[in-house]
Amino acid sequence: MTAAPPVEAPTSMTRKQLLILLLLLASQFMLAVDFSILNVALPTVGAGLGFAEADLQWIATSFALCAAGFTLLLGRVGDYVGRRRIFLIGMASLGIASLVGGLATNPAMLLTARVAQGLATAAVTPAGLSLLTTSFPEGPLRARALGLNSVMMSTGFTAGAILGGVLTDLLSWRWAFLVNVPVAAVVVLLAPLLLTDSADRERSPLDVPGAVLVTTGLLALVFGVTRAGEEGFTDPWAVAAMLASVVLLVAFWRAESHHPHPLVPTAILRRRTIGWGNAAGFVTFSMESSLVFLLTLYLQHVLDLTPLQTGLTLGGLGLGAILGGVTGPRVIATFGVRGALVGGLSVQAVFTALLLLVGPAVGWIWLVLGATFLGAIGHVCVIVGFMVAATSGLPDHEQGLATGLATMTQQVGVAMGVPVMSAVATTVGSLESLGALRVAIGVDAAVVAAAALLVATQLRGEPAPVAGANEDVRADGEVPASA
Repeated sequence: MTAAPPVEAPTSMTRKQLLILLLLLASQFMLAVDFSILNVALPTVGAGLGFAEADLQWIATSFALCAAGFTLLLGRVGDYVGRRRIFLIGMASLGIASLVGGLATNPAMLLTARVAQGLATAAVTPAGLSLLTTSFPEGPLRARALGLNSVMMSTGFTAGAILGGVLTDLLSWRWAFLVNVPVAAVVVLLAPLLLTDSADRERSPLDVPGAVLVTTGLLALVFGVTRAGEEGFTDPWAVAAMLASVVLLVAFWRAESHHPHPLVPTAILRRRTIGWGNAAGFVTFSMESSLVFLLTLYLQHVLDLTPLQTGLTLGGLGLGAILGGVTGPRVIATFGVRGALVGGLSVQAVFTALLLLVGPAVGWIWLVLGATFLGAIGHVCVIVGFMVAATSGLPDHEQGLATGLATMTQQVGVAMGVPVMSAVATTVGSLESLGALRVAIGVDAAVVAAAALLVATQLRGEPAPVAGANEDVRADGEVPASA
């Protein structure tokens, strides 16, 4: 019996797909900006609302805890109740929370808004990403859409730092919140006209025990690492939280192995492309976000630049991210997902290591500009490969799971990278010492290089693109000959 010829994947977008893409990219960009927009403005916010010095970090931590801790759960909930519904609820909540934050008159009001923003981000990010993957079939179109999405995420983090400095210097820190409100309103108005939910929804009961275990485990992990970044890895609260996270996440894995309808089927996590793709994504997000943090300290504390000058100096990252987003799908088409991940991580590692040469003179800004621009190309190439690997070969009703895992990897990586590198720098000196910052940059580059080597040796047998549900893809990511 002759097998039917494979169906050619479309290579051009319809007008509706283009509008959907623009809408979802705008929302993803806003979410990425939200993660970093207050970092530069924290001292100003604290002074304006009367935060104690010790409590100032909770403006960032409260957001990161919720955004990272609840992403997997809310991504999976979208598979049950509808991703468009979750997307709209989350986006409306984000607009309201941003308005409350912009009008805050005391620390409690601001922290409440940050918690709500984090929860909204945990709902919107995986829902938006799964709406994007289900709107574009596997193949060139999805790779192109994910490439542009990766550009928005990466440039959003950098734009957040620049925008935070501009708004704080020229207007008020309150605009770091209020700028979200009109964008969220436009998205909420247009989304029902453009977005449609797949009829293929998850019908099995929600795994409540698994949801509780993974959410509390992630919360404990992010809290423990954040605490260690502030107080050191010998802090009893940090140690207790990290130990608790290990116990909870191991219990989650064991529970999922025996549950008839698990929140995260362990067979999916055993696929090489999903497992190693998420590992590469975690490393690239955590190390790039920590590099931005370390360079911010270098530019402000060693070179004495203003927040605005610092943001503009890091603008090269955004330009490199755009080029990486355009290059990523082409690299995948030529060398495959493994080639994109290994090549991108290698480029990121090399140009991070080059920053070990920076010195105390302002002239070193040119090295920062060049290295961050070229390193960002590799960084975003990894993100594109990671997103393609993490969402390929799955039916529509599991896209919320896949994008929830991918978004969790992103959020946890961003939340953990900064405190870990902060702890490294403070262990050997201080966050204002050029020598200590160089050590942390060197560790950053070594971690990325190690990840490139591991992915090169461990990620093998990429799955071939399969239309619709991919029952024939084995747990290791290989397609059997009979498929």
